[in-house]
Amino acid sequence: MLGVNTWVWNSPLTDATLAALAAKVAGWGFDVLELPVENPGDWAAERAAQVLADHGLGATVCLVMPPGRELVAADPQTIRSTQDYLMRVVDAAATVGSPVIAGPAYASVGRTWRLSPAERATAYAQLRESLAPVVEYAGAAGVTVAVEPLNRYETSLLNTIGQTLDAIGDLPHCGVALDLYHQNIEETDIPAAIRAAAGRVAHVQVCGNDRGTPGADHLDWPAILAALDQAGYPGPLCIESFTAENATIATAASIWRPLAASQDAIAVDGLTFLRAVMP
Repeated sequence: MLGVNTWVWNSPLTDATLAALAAKVAGWGFDVLELPVENPGDWAAERAAQVLADHGLGATVCLVMPPGRELVAADPQTIRSTQDYLMRVVDAAATVGSPVIAGPAYASVGRTWRLSPAERATAYAQLRESLAPVVEYAGAAGVTVAVEPLNRYETSLLNTIGQTLDAIGDLPHCGVALDLYHQNIEETDIPAAIRAAAGRVAHVQVCGNDRGTPGADHLDWPAILAALDQAGYPGPLCIESFTAENATIATAASIWRPLAASQDAIAVDGLTFLRAVMP
């Protein structure tokens, strides 16, 4: 299955934008539309579920961690409010039929601090403690929390797949979200890192190494796709990119130039490439 994130075109997602994009991506032949929840209430989950059903689309849902959303090294009130936010994202996912909520469910994007080995172990233990009520809530709703490692410029806590596996431990209803943009920066052997997460890969986002169109890049796609198959990943590959035309999202994702001839081209050309290269 192949999907595309609405961030390719817009932020934040609204009901009107979702309806327009659902019709467009379904017409191109995508199977899944990926829906970010920047703030609960930006879009109505019940309405979204009907729109997706009308166009024969499945859904995946992304969580968003701006400043102020923290599960580690934060005061109890901040942690509780972040847990509440994540549970609201689970509610949205359950309503639209997404099997996952995916994203850096540990610290706000851009937050970095130095950690000794002992401090890192303490932070990972706190993450498991903070995630425990969220994954319990998610499991009851039939949803998996997919924790995404980010590159070194966006976090100092979880950069690699291996670190993420260590951090989440044996938490139930919890897995790893892979975003190839970050793996291209942090993993010395992307396929090997994917294989090491066999049975724990819960979501996959794809793009070119520059955040652009999948295939217009230097990535070894056949090896990556083979590794995902060997890891037993059953879900969709969702194209995630961003528009330079939206000031907020361009700044957040460091998109300073167009990454393709058009935003539509990222989706359409990426879909064509992935269909051709998938086994």
